Amino acid sequence: MDDTFRRRRSPPGFCRFVLVPDQPRLRRAADPREARGLDIDLLQIDPPCRRRRTTMCSLLRLPLYDCRWHGHFQVCQTSSAGVLMQEGLFLYNHGLSPYDGGVFHQAPLLLPLFSLLPDPARYPLVTVLLYTLVDLASAYALMQIFASGQSYASRFFTSSRESKRWSSSAVAAAHLFNPFVVLTCLARSTNVFGNLFILVSVLKACRGAAFGSAFALALASYMSLHPLLLLPPLAVLCYDSSIMRNKNASKDGRNSALVPFAAKYTAVFAVAIAILFALSYALTGNWSFISSVYASRLLLPDLTPNVGLWWYFFIEIFDSFRNFFLGVFWLHMVSYSPALIIRLRDQPLAAVVLMCGIFAIFQPYANVGDAGFWLSLLSMYGHVHELSRYAFPAISALIYTTLLGPAFYYLWVYAGSGNANFFYAITLVWSLALSVILADMLYAIIRDEWEKERPEMKGKEARQI
Repeated sequence: MDDTFRRRRSPPGFCRFVLVPDQPRLRRAADPREARGLDIDLLQIDPPCRRRRTTMCSLLRLPLYDCRWHGHFQVCQTSSAGVLMQEGLFLYNHGLSPYDGGVFHQAPLLLPLFSLLPDPARYPLVTVLLYTLVDLASAYALMQIFASGQSYASRFFTSSRESKRWSSSAVAAAHLFNPFVVLTCLARSTNVFGNLFILVSVLKACRGAAFGSAFALALASYMSLHPLLLLPPLAVLCYDSSIMRNKNASKDGRNSALVPFAAKYTAVFAVAIAILFALSYALTGNWSFISSVYASRLLLPDLTPNVGLWWYFFIEIFDSFRNFFLGVFWLHMVSYSPALIIRLRDQPLAAVVLMCGIFAIFQPYANVGDAGFWLSLLSMYGHVHELSRYAFPAISALIYTTLLGPAFYYLWVYAGSGNANFFYAITLVWSLALSVILADMLYAIIRDEWEKERPEMKGKEARQI
């Protein structure tokens, strides 16, 4: 090994080196970072270990391909159900508009992809294999995001607990073997594509690639609309990463060039959306996809029961107040994006992760796949899990509602021994559990910042006065 480096003890899966002052830059990392006198973590993944993880992930999903999850209310909704994709695909293959049936509400550019696959009713294994590959790609992107170091060593903040972070293999396994993610794969929900594009956008932002990040975010927003709210934190994350990588950039000002950079990022995003809309128009021959795909999320015409908070409220609300409360619900979700990036300016990746938690709780057509995706992201902040206060009751409530949700739904819809209140109560407990985890993680991240500023208070109780 080169004499310019000396080795230290590191967590499993990492090889740590300290840069000697006479060497200004470090190039051996899989994702090089500026040294600037800090410890640099070099991702060392054993290829046999990676192959074993991939094999185990495939063996977990492929034997279960025939499970009847593709229409389950907890996993799929009208905006992402694989069953409804077949309806749109049938109309598309017969030269009709896929939105004429009134049940297809997904992005039109997915149709050419699925038209290349054989009939999932006769050859379901091929479709499940596609979803398995998407899950593997998502896990790889998540692992690379973690390897960038933005979760524990950003431009303005380095956690004092960085030595307690998880290994990259544990972060990937947290996604691949998450039961909610596995169920989403088996249900053939198109949410997995949107989640993959979100991860790619975050990965490109961690590398300072504004064009790639904005285009990937445009793809995710084109499919699901709500990832649009990730635009502010991702722009800040991409800006900070580009400053860290550019040795000639000024390190003095915090936000001196942020506004022009954010404007460029937003412009690339808008151009990418325009291109996707133009391709969609060329594919369908009209603009009906806008009302079918995006108005269905904004106006909530389908009130099919799900694990979210919207459907029951808008069943009970008077029609004269419907538009008002639609605006209130959307404004409530939108308000978190600027608030989080303002408070967590020093940790923009944390703002992105917490916004994904907001989506899992407050989006109109929520499902367990969004919750599983967000819980996988929390593995990047394993070093602050020790600061959480209510992890056990929140996780217990999550397991409780996961098991009782289908039972309550069956008693209401099939057995007729319950009513809508009976089922909605368990979905409220589900959302409460996710909210407690979200608030607990926000507390842990802020507490970690506070202890960095005041090391003498580490481990001591803090009370707001």
